[in-house]
Amino acid sequence: MRTIFTTLILAICLVIAPLSGETELAAAQSGGPLSDPAPSDTLTIGITQFPSTFHPNIDSMMAKSYVLAMTMRPFTVFDAQWKLVCMLCIKLPTLENGMAVRETTQQGKEGIAVTYTIRKNARWGDGIPVTSMDVIFTWEAGRHPLSGVANAELYRRILKIDAIDEKTFTLHFDRVSFDYNAINDFGLLPAHLERQSFTVPAEYRNRTLYDTDTTNPGLYFGPYRIEEVVTGSHIVLAANETWWGEPPHFKKIIVYVIENTAAIEANLLSGAIDMIAGELGLTLDQALSFEKRHGAEFNVIFKPGLVYEHIDLNLDNPLLADRNLRQALLYGIDRVAISEQLFAGKQPVAQGPVSPLDWVYDSNIASYPYDPEKASALFDAAGWIKGEDGLRRNADGKHFSLTLMTTSGDHTRALVEQVIQSQWHQLGIKVNIRNQPARVFFGQTVTQRKFTGGAMFAWISSPENIPRSTLHSMEIPNAENNYAGQNYTGYANDEADALIDAIEVELDRQKRRELWARLQTIYARDLPALPLYYRAQPFVLPQWLKGVVPTGHQYPSTLWVENWKVSP
Repeated sequence: MRTIFTTLILAICLVIAPLSGETELAAAQSGGPLSDPAPSDTLTIGITQFPSTFHPNIDSMMAKSYVLAMTMRPFTVFDAQWKLVCMLCIKLPTLENGMAVRETTQQGKEGIAVTYTIRKNARWGDGIPVTSMDVIFTWEAGRHPLSGVANAELYRRILKIDAIDEKTFTLHFDRVSFDYNAINDFGLLPAHLERQSFTVPAEYRNRTLYDTDTTNPGLYFGPYRIEEVVTGSHIVLAANETWWGEPPHFKKIIVYVIENTAAIEANLLSGAIDMIAGELGLTLDQALSFEKRHGAEFNVIFKPGLVYEHIDLNLDNPLLADRNLRQALLYGIDRVAISEQLFAGKQPVAQGPVSPLDWVYDSNIASYPYDPEKASALFDAAGWIKGEDGLRRNADGKHFSLTLMTTSGDHTRALVEQVIQSQWHQLGIKVNIRNQPARVFFGQTVTQRKFTGGAMFAWISSPENIPRSTLHSMEIPNAENNYAGQNYTGYANDEADALIDAIEVELDRQKRRELWARLQTIYARDLPALPLYYRAQPFVLPQWLKGVVPTGHQYPSTLWVENWKVSP
């Protein structure tokens, strides 16, 4: 089977390789080679996806997070050492320092009051101070059932907010969670601008200024603000005059979107871009090859991290509702061969969404080695029998047919897709591949659960990240909740829900580890998504650029962009 796999890889590469025309066009559109290999005031970055929205709290997409991290600052965040730190707040509140205090809610349950103080000089790009009123508006918008925010659960858990003064506020939570002081995903909004857009909550996602007036300086309060947007092409960021922190070195940063991963390398070599983002750039196999050829000219960094490549399955599809058939599909993928032959073993096979790099990872969960005979037996037992044409049908003569989707232009994902298509075809499954640009795939197809079969993409998480938004039954997007939540598979399991609830409020680490182990066991058994591999992020940087520090988790390196500078 390894020989068949290798032959297939070579065949697919021959199909994907001829991209010279598109590569040259991308380079030409980006302005051609740079005259100065170490620019002093402009940095150009290549990424592979264009954001579906620029709103901080609507849709979850790394392209948006990467760009907005240069224009905003979260109250709290995990740094490159995976330690929780303050960014917009002055001091991290804890039970020990008295800035977090247990309290009893009106319902008689144990809650917690957590107090934060905003940095004194924090101002929006139009000069208006960042205040507690912005916090309250963000909470009001986030908790509204029709606002369509991705992480509505965070805002729903806040029972009320007390504005102590212009810069200090207290959040009253309905429970004491182990991460009670981590409000990393509280994406602050400017009340003085966005309140008007929120007058009709059901229409908010289409009326927000972040998409109707994206270059409005008052939307941003980081070291940069968005100055120009050309949809599908590039985003220009200018230094923010009201930024209160260390002044950024570059006056402008231009983020070019080159969706084809082969074209982005050509743009780098031509000088059209200075660097390729590790969060959204070259695939690992490309980066390994690039390092061999150009490692002396560039600084190539491989950062293992909490990136889970998988295939979300739409469990509303009757073909995928059977857990045994989902297991059969996974037995039918040679993931070890994919890891070894595409990624030189640097992207190990995933058994579930929790990475071995995370302290809560459990190595004792069920695994699914490549076993086409076992897969066939499971299909046979479910009544899907191979016909003379090699395809499986049920008693009614219906084919077992699935549509597999991912982001277009990503040559590694296309390669993995076609390997899976071939291996599933050998099992008698008819697989149709239909890929889309990332802004459509994430902005509509995945978010609104319009995929009927499998959707291949990656979740990028933080350390010990509770999978509530992706696994809890209350987080299934639908028209009634304006497609809030990220449980795109439609997975609903009472025990999994209860474990998620229990993990969040268990402060004892050992007890929490045991709960995590049980949750991973259920996930490995039920397989709402098919695990593929844990990704490493390859950063390709010019030798003259210093200060870029990969994090290995969901919060991107651009959160510290003011530290990036030219160094001889």
